[in-house]
Amino acid sequence: MTRIPVLQDNYVFLLARGDEAAVVDPAVAPPVEEVLRQRGLRLGTILHTHHHSDHIGGTPELLRRWPGCAVVAAAADRQRIPLQTRGVADGERFTLLGEPVQVLAVPGHTRAHIAFWLPRSGHLFCGDTLFAGGCGRLFEGTAAQMHHSLQKLAALPPDTQVWCAHEYTAANLGWARAVAAEEDPAAAAAIGARLEQVLEQRARGQATVPSRIGVEQATNLFLRAPDAPTLARRRRHKDHWRG
Repeated sequence: MTRIPVLQDNYVFLLARGDEAAVVDPAVAPPVEEVLRQRGLRLGTILHTHHHSDHIGGTPELLRRWPGCAVVAAAADRQRIPLQTRGVADGERFTLLGEPVQVLAVPGHTRAHIAFWLPRSGHLFCGDTLFAGGCGRLFEGTAAQMHHSLQKLAALPPDTQVWCAHEYTAANLGWARAVAAEEDPAAAAAIGARLEQVLEQRARGQATVPSRIGVEQATNLFLRAPDAPTLARRRRHKDHWRG
């Protein structure tokens, strides 16, 4: 797995087997093309978790370089991701670079957001639904949808690696530490310890992605929300927090 930092805080993820590669949520093309060139890889598949421009913006340029590349995205979002060559839905399975992939519908951030889970290697590409220490804003979906989506992801094996698409961990945990004593006292100590570790990583210029499902179960106040109203209240508070 190769993590490619782009824009201000996005990550594009590249998987490879032999000389073939796949990328997840290419916001822009040039950094992806450079990694492929350096490693002598050809691009065979692009995976999209949702339609936002900072997740699909690089696709047209990549397709000009690799016109036969498959583009896998939510069938329900074909109008907003028109370059897709294969539309998929919840529960659908396919093979990527010789490995099985399961599609998970995880609406909330957007109405047709999906995630890609590779059960054999334990990788989860969850876009902007689940973040390390947080979750995506509710732009199109409801708190009930987001709560259901997060619980679906929380049910994956604890050692599942969470490849979320943004480096938001320090901000997410900074908010969580500020409210944990009141919101979730049982998690407060673990959240504080994780934040200190994350701040040390960032000070050294290290990425905090991937996380793991087990870590999120212990320290993510959105994943730990007992119901949709609690998640909605926490999301509103986080949206306006300026700590």
